[in-house]
Amino acid sequence: MDRAEARTLARPADTAGMRMLHTMIRVLDLEKSIAFYCGQLGMTLIRRKDYESGRFTLAFVGYGDESETAVIELTHNWDQKEPYAIGSGFGHMALAVRDIYKTCERLAAAGVKIPRPPGPMKHGGSVIAFIEDPDGYKIELIERS
Repeated sequence: MDRAEARTLARPADTAGMRMLHTMIRVLDLEKSIAFYCGQLGMTLIRRKDYESGRFTLAFVGYGDESETAVIELTHNWDQKEPYAIGSGFGHMALAVRDIYKTCERLAAAGVKIPRPPGPMKHGGSVIAFIEDPDGYKIELIERS
C-alpha cells in the first residue's frame, strides 16, 4: 500500500483529534538519562514525579510544550539493579538535526556512543547517523535543514 492509498482509507470517526502523546522507555539511572536527553540532545525536563507507593519515578523530556508535541517518558523503577533487555521488537527513535556531522562530533567528544557514523543512507536518500543513550536505546539522527 502506498501513501496515496493509505490516505484514502476510511478513518474511524472516534479517532478525530487523536495525536501522539509520548513514548515510554525504562531507564536504569534516571539522572544519567536526564543528563543525556537534556544536556546532549537539548531537550527540556518538562515534568518529573515520584510515585513512592509504586517505587518508581516518571520524567518527561522533549522539545517544547507537550500539549503540542510528542515527548519521551523516562520510567525509573527504583528497585531495578540490572540493565533492561531492549529486545528485538524495539527499533529506534528519530530526531531531526540541522548539521549531523557537527552534532555527531560534539556527541562523540562528550563520550556518546555512535555505532553508525553520519553519512548517506546505503540505498540513497537522507544523511543519517545512529547514537545510543545511556541504556543502549538507539536514536537515529536525520539531517534536515
